[in-house]
Amino acid sequence: MAQPERDERQRLRPAPLLFEPSEAAADPEHFFDLESMEDPTHLLARATELTLAFRAATDRAVEFQAVAAAQLADPRRFDRLTAAEIAGRAEWTEDYAKKMIEFGRSLLDAPAP
Repeated sequence: MAQPERDERQRLRPAPLLFEPSEAAADPEHFFDLESMEDPTHLLARATELTLAFRAATDRAVEFQAVAAAQLADPRRFDRLTAAEIAGRAEWTEDYAKKMIEFGRSLLDAPAP
């Protein structure tokens, strides 16, 4: 992922993801109260906010996965894991695990902003 692209997404500050009450979450038709919005303008705006928030959350989670994979594969660790072992734990292919380990190392080696 390109650094400028990530910085731009961080500046957008998408809507925060709020946890729904358990009774609302139990209803499969209920999704962040979108189903109750009648004004399509507001529905589009809120759905767009949620889409951006979920994308940003996904990107951050992937970065944390990559960092964890790189740390687990670190040859300096006495208990390091192979790419195949990491792939098994994360339900990835071994090739994808190798790419995530590389990505994680690049994130760890990047200078702090």
